[in-house]
Amino acid sequence: MNYFEFASDKTYDLILLGRAAIDFNPIDYYKTLAESETFRKYVGGSPANIAVGMSRLGKRCGFLSRVSDDRFGDYVLGYFEKEGIDCSHIRRCEHGEKLGLTFTEILDENTSSILMYRNRIADLSLEPGDIDESYVASAKALLLSGTALAASPSREAALKALALAKKNDVRVIFDIDYRAYNWKGRDEIGIYYASVAREADLIIGSREEFDLTETFLGLDGTDEASAAYWLRQQAKLVVIKHGKQGSAAYTCDGKKFAVKPFPVKALKSFGGGDGYGSSFIAGLMEGRDIMECLERGSASASMLVASHGCSADMPTQEEIDAFIREEKARYGELIARA
Repeated sequence: MNYFEFASDKTYDLILLGRAAIDFNPIDYYKTLAESETFRKYVGGSPANIAVGMSRLGKRCGFLSRVSDDRFGDYVLGYFEKEGIDCSHIRRCEHGEKLGLTFTEILDENTSSILMYRNRIADLSLEPGDIDESYVASAKALLLSGTALAASPSREAALKALALAKKNDVRVIFDIDYRAYNWKGRDEIGIYYASVAREADLIIGSREEFDLTETFLGLDGTDEASAAYWLRQQAKLVVIKHGKQGSAAYTCDGKKFAVKPFPVKALKSFGGGDGYGSSFIAGLMEGRDIMECLERGSASASMLVASHGCSADMPTQEEIDAFIREEKARYGELIARA
């Protein structure tokens, strides 16, 4: 069953609004940040990673953000252009704001952490005036990242984009994407997350992220309660992720579909969610059934935690197909089925 239709007469499959950043992942991993001396640079940030992932899966993507007016801004724009992502609505900052820098710590395959520098940050300087209605209307779907709601003027820009998407029959995807940086408190998080979630067609997040979104709602903290509430709003699909325990999609007709991770030798514990999101959303746009979308999302997530980078290691359709075939040949046909 198709839970919502995507318009066929659009220039872009997906326009994403949110942060593009720079990741520095240690090459001498399994050491603390204090001990690590050598890092590899990547384009990072959840929306940026998803945009690259979608582009590699054959989808036409655009991006709404701001980047620094320096060499790192050059790097992000050049990388996006190489990946086929439209940069026409990414503006340079005008007051010295800088791209976010993320240094990752990989202590073992199960233990990773991130250290972000997000003061006077480029992506949060996105303004409502940067949001062009015709550009938003040119997409089948708009993905809003929760980090874009952390401060003004970015949050107002995101809310404007949301309103224009609803006006122009553009599907709204809310990737909750919680990062503690820049928020002032849990109440503020709940106010803005819930305001966007109520208007979204598809909501994707971890259990922790749904708990933050539901700050004022008095729900019992279970997946079933979360799904039931948001499906009574505008959502047609609610996807809740539990890391190594798998994930589940709840649908507006009362069904639940669940999937487990494919077994891999992990290198790190971050990056899987962005691979998951890009492959799941691409599957929906291709008309695949929900279980297949979940399976492909799970496969992409497993591939990403086994790799060193995030954006640079986003898989193609052929690579996902090959990975699933190999995993099922080794572990059995139902390996990812919960």
